[in-house]
Amino acid sequence: MSWDAALLDVFEDLEQQASGLRLADRDAEVADLAAAAYAEVGLPERVHASWGAPVVVRSLGGLVLTGTLLRSGGDWLLVEAGGASWLVPLAGVVSVAGLSARADDATSWSVTDRLTLRSLVRRTAETDPRCRLHLTDGTTTSGAVLRVGRDFLELAAGDPGPGDRRRPAGTVVPLAAVAALRGAS
Repeated sequence: MSWDAALLDVFEDLEQQASGLRLADRDAEVADLAAAAYAEVGLPERVHASWGAPVVVRSLGGLVLTGTLLRSGGDWLLVEAGGASWLVPLAGVVSVAGLSARADDATSWSVTDRLTLRSLVRRTAETDPRCRLHLTDGTTTSGAVLRVGRDFLELAAGDPGPGDRRRPAGTVVPLAAVAALRGAS
């Protein structure tokens, strides 16, 4: 092999090594960018991508709901379990098994999905105020939602008739203390 041919082989080898290093650097950069992008994904986006999936939701207070994820929003999820629909504040969720590996960007959500837990409780109570609450301390209570404030609800004991809002203020329950709630029926 001539000296010129050997020198060309050296240059070609060095160019291939440099190309390989560039590809390795690019792969590492892509992996870093993917990790950084995933670090911006929140639990609501993961949950939202899993509607219809069978899930197991563990909540503060020891409640375990095994059922189907029906809907979700920024601070809540709705699970059909044991023949009842449970509204679960995401703040009280300990873990969720069965979620898709995907995530849905919140900008693509419908107006309904953007409703807050507080709004849902208020609107549901307008139709039928009776509910059962599972609290984060493991206790349960039933009653009628009288009003919903910024970070609490008022719960009256008993079973009022439809539209009966003349009762005095009931027990105040911070929304942060609600692990899950469902209709009383």
